[in-house]
Amino acid sequence: MTFRDQLTDGLYGLGWSTVKKLPEPAAVRLGRSIADLAWKRRGKGVQRLEANYARVVPGASPERLAELSRAGMRSYLRYWMESFRLPTWSAERVRTGFEPKDLHYLTDGIAAGKGVILALPHMANWDLAGAWVTTALETPFTTVAERLKPESLYDRFVAYREGLGMEVLPHSGGTAFGTLARRLRDGGLVCLVAERDLSSSGVEVRFFGEATRMPAGPALLAQQTGALLLPVTLWYDDSPVMQGRVHPPVEVPETGSRAEKTSFMTQALADAFATGIADHPEDWHMLQRLWLKDLDPARDPAKGAS
Repeated sequence: MTFRDQLTDGLYGLGWSTVKKLPEPAAVRLGRSIADLAWKRRGKGVQRLEANYARVVPGASPERLAELSRAGMRSYLRYWMESFRLPTWSAERVRTGFEPKDLHYLTDGIAAGKGVILALPHMANWDLAGAWVTTALETPFTTVAERLKPESLYDRFVAYREGLGMEVLPHSGGTAFGTLARRLRDGGLVCLVAERDLSSSGVEVRFFGEATRMPAGPALLAQQTGALLLPVTLWYDDSPVMQGRVHPPVEVPETGSRAEKTSFMTQALADAFATGIADHPEDWHMLQRLWLKDLDPARDPAKGAS
């Protein structure tokens, strides 16, 4: 393990061991202070966040984008402060910490016993939403985690999420899809963060008017297992309670090839995500490159001409 990896792992370990002991108001203040400091320094993550928000809020002035990025960093640090503290929350605190709208899509799907796939973007606190499902609905689920470096940090995240009642599979290794399909065929629940492609097999979609790739997994799983595919978006308001919405199901088209069906369904997911993100852009924590023009300058005619 390199020194940088040791430092990264140590800092996260310090967060989980120290922040969870703080009173909640103190954790809130600490998170906001760290967010504001990071925002003032305008590192690459903050600059990327603003560039992404420029797609979500077209025509926004530099001042508006700066306001959004500051609010976005505060939202992002709220996620981290909550996540560090989640293992210490009581079951009642978890149950009252999230108020999803249109929950009947999920509860009816679970009751039908055919399996349900929840697909979410990186909004607000998806870990809290997962803990709420396992606690308030008393429904276990399976998810997939990106392998982080160092390996010890990945192990921390797996242990943390398993402690919240989730079954966690590694994204790499090639076995996750088959396990997810088995869970769904058994009538289980699968939750996937699904607006950023981590493979070479993503589906190209239009997202806020520009091309990007999103994972094919949710659409393929729905086709192969008959499970219900539900987009979910999350956001914060001015209260300690996170908000969310379960969107109407993404249906499998009756005609077309598997590739055509997958493309149609993934675009429908992208559209649902865009609706939620447009309403609450500051709660979308995308500090990485996402659009193809940013990932591959050759896709941008303006850059290609320079």
